Amino acid sequence: MENKNKMLSDSQPVDSLIGGKWVAAEKKIDVTNPVDGSILAKVSSASPDLCLSGVDAAQTAFASWKSTAPRARAEILRKSFEIMIAEQESLARLITLENGKVLADARAEVAYAAEFFRWFSEEAVRIDGDYRRAPSGANWLLVTRQPVGVALLATPWNFPAAMATRKIGPALAAGCTVVLKPASETPLTALAIAEIMQRAGVPDGVVNVVVPSPSGPAVGAMLKSDKVRKLSFTGSTQVGSMLLAQAAENVINCTMELGGNAPFIVFDDADLPGAIDGAMLAKMRNGGAACTAANRFFVHEKIYDAFADGLTARMGALVLGDGLDSKTNVGPLVSKSQQQQVAKFVEMAKSDGAVVACGGSAAADGSYGYFPTVLTEVSFDSPILREEIFGPVAPLVRFTDRDDVLAHANSVEHGLVSYVYTRDIGRGMRVAEALESGMVGLNRGLVSDPAAPFGGVKQSGLGREGAHDGLLAFLETKYVAGNW
Repeated sequence: MENKNKMLSDSQPVDSLIGGKWVAAEKKIDVTNPVDGSILAKVSSASPDLCLSGVDAAQTAFASWKSTAPRARAEILRKSFEIMIAEQESLARLITLENGKVLADARAEVAYAAEFFRWFSEEAVRIDGDYRRAPSGANWLLVTRQPVGVALLATPWNFPAAMATRKIGPALAAGCTVVLKPASETPLTALAIAEIMQRAGVPDGVVNVVVPSPSGPAVGAMLKSDKVRKLSFTGSTQVGSMLLAQAAENVINCTMELGGNAPFIVFDDADLPGAIDGAMLAKMRNGGAACTAANRFFVHEKIYDAFADGLTARMGALVLGDGLDSKTNVGPLVSKSQQQQVAKFVEMAKSDGAVVACGGSAAADGSYGYFPTVLTEVSFDSPILREEIFGPVAPLVRFTDRDDVLAHANSVEHGLVSYVYTRDIGRGMRVAEALESGMVGLNRGLVSDPAAPFGGVKQSGLGREGAHDGLLAFLETKYVAGNW
C-alpha cells in the first residue's frame, strides 16, 4: 500500500547513480516505513551488469580524480558537509521514515554523518610522506602515498547516513573513486547524499550508487571484476567473513567493521546516576540497533539492585511509537524479522531464568516496535550474553570479582567496544587495557567521533575508520630508493 500521509520529496532519487546519471531499472525494491509497513518508495534494483557499469564508471573517473589537487577534493567534501547541515531536518525525516529511529536520533545522525565530510575535507590536504637518508649513506629513502583505486563500499541499515559518509569521505579525500552499495532496507538516505554530492560538485563517476537485490551475486561480480581494489564493509561478522573470502581471490585490500557484543561494567564505586545516564546512552542510542550498543551489563553486587531499579525506571518510562511523533522516545525496529529476532532473544533469556523488570514484548499496534526491556538475574552463562541483540534489551548480571568479570567480558568472539564505570581512574585504565576491544568508553556511554579511530579486534573487524587512520585505509604506501 502507498503511504499517503508521509510522502517523500519529489526530488528524492530512487534510481542507480552511474557515471553521473540516474539509471532506472525495471525491477524495483519496496522501501517500507517500519511504523506501518506502508511503501515509501520503489527503488531501482541494480542488476549485476548495472553494478559492473558502476565499477567501470568509477574506473574511468579514477585517473582524473586521483590527479585532482587535494585542496579541490577537500572543497567538494566541505561543500557536501555544508549542504547536509543546511538540509539536516529533511534528511533526518527521511532517515526516520525508512529506518524507524526517532527524529532526535536521526538529527544527531545527520550531524555526525556530515562531520565525516568536514573532517576528511581537512585530512585531504594532510596526506603525508617521508624523505630521509639510508642509514648506510648509500641512497635516499622517499616514501609517498597513492590512492588504492576503485573502492566498493557496503553499508548497513542502522545508520544509513553516517555509515555512507564515514566511507565516502576518506575515499574521496585519498583520491579514490567509489561504488556505494547501501542496504536495501534503507537506500533512500544514501541516494539523497549522493545527490547532495552532485550539487557540491563531485565529478561524474567519482561517486556511484547501486542497490542490488539480492546483493550477493552483484557484490561477487564487482569483487571479481579486477577493477575493485578496495572493499570497505560494515555489517555482520557472518557476512563480513564471506566477503573476506571472496576478496581474497583477487587479494583486495579490505576494511571490515563487523559485529559487536559490548560489555558495560559498573564497579561498586561508580557514580550511580552517571552510570545510569551512560547506560541509557550506550544501550538506547538508535534504539539499541548499533554495533556499539551495550549488550551485556555487568554490575557489582553492592550496587546491583540500585542500578537495576534506576535503569528499569528510565527504560520503562520511554515511549515507543512513530519516530516522527515528538512524544516518542523509541521508534520501531527496521523490519518484522528484526523484531522477531529481538523477541526470540528475550524469550530465550526468560527460559534460562531471567526476570523481566520492564518491557519484554513486541508492540501490538502492527508496527515493528519492541518495548524497552530490562532483564535482571541473568546468569553469566546465559545464551543471550553471546548474541548481538541489536534492539532495546538490557540484560543485567551480578559480579563480585574484577578478574572474573574481565574473563567473562573477554570470553566472546567480538571485541568492538567496552564500557567501564568507576571513580578510580587508575583501576579504570587498568581494566581498559585488559579488555579485548578496539575502543573503551571510560565513564562515557558514547565513543564514536569522526576524529577517533573506530574499529575492533577479534571478529569485530579489520582496520579503522575515522581519524587519520581512516584516510590511510584508502592509500597505498610507495617507497622509492634512489640517488640524486
